[in-house]
Amino acid sequence: MKDFLSILDFATEEIWEIFELADRLKYDASKPLAGKTVAMIFQKPSLRTRVSFEAGVVQLGGHPVCLSQESIGLGKRESVADVARVLSRYNDLIVARVFEHDDLIEMARHASVPVINALSDLSHPCQVLADAYTMRQRGKLFEGAKVVFVGDGNNVANSWLELAARLPIHFVLASPKGYAPNAELLRIATSSGVGKVEIVHNPQAAVWDADVVYGDVWTSMGQEAESETRKRDFASYQINADLMRYAKPDAIFMHCLPARRGEEVTDEVIDSPQSVVFDQAENRLHVQKAIMAKLVEQHYAPAFSPTPKAKNRKKR
Repeated sequence: MKDFLSILDFATEEIWEIFELADRLKYDASKPLAGKTVAMIFQKPSLRTRVSFEAGVVQLGGHPVCLSQESIGLGKRESVADVARVLSRYNDLIVARVFEHDDLIEMARHASVPVINALSDLSHPCQVLADAYTMRQRGKLFEGAKVVFVGDGNNVANSWLELAARLPIHFVLASPKGYAPNAELLRIATSSGVGKVEIVHNPQAAVWDADVVYGDVWTSMGQEAESETRKRDFASYQINADLMRYAKPDAIFMHCLPARRGEEVTDEVIDSPQSVVFDQAENRLHVQKAIMAKLVEQHYAPAFSPTPKAKNRKKR
């Protein structure tokens, strides 16, 4: 069984298959989830993730079952392993937006149906696949495309590192010292021989000649106590019109949303013609539908029994 906990779970060719399937599912009326239910766990508040997955399940003919932390007490009222076992008896897929990535790993270990990472403290693979799909739509997903992530080395930045280990992009993280991404994912990306990866502390130098400039909040959920410190540390990393001038004239601006306007990005940038933030948000729906359809097909397709090879015949 294949789960989708990380972009590294897909080979390069599978990522391109996901994009092509997303293209088709925008207009295709097929229902690969007909008669199936999808359990969706949300430990964190959610707008785009919940609505895009819930709408996607319905559009694919399935039925979403949404569960809050209060409903199931994941890891507290009941162990992660037991929750995974129980949900597997009722549902055909599990989608989970959790705090700790280890909970996803534990869930996948004990579930008998595919598990999809809808966000964890380590990574946000559905978001970054949708971002890459958006780049493809805009003609920006080519070999050597320079993607500059300005901000914290957080879960979204980690998933960009995963993507750089699968697609030949040039990924640059521009962040203050002390805000590095996950060390193991950085090692995997830099040693993959696929994409190019850099960590830069000067935002202007990082953004120079960029094809994509990417922003995210400086303070994520659960980091509220660090808010004032982070505002000081990231003050010179705001994405504004002055910083965008260092990028290519036709560069696009991306943000996974929600945005704190006036902090990591200005209205002038996020509302500009260069901004594709709402295309990204829409593409979460299309790409996640493709991910779910692919996992369902892999998991529930009947086993293929190749025709036995004919015995060698005696030559005349």
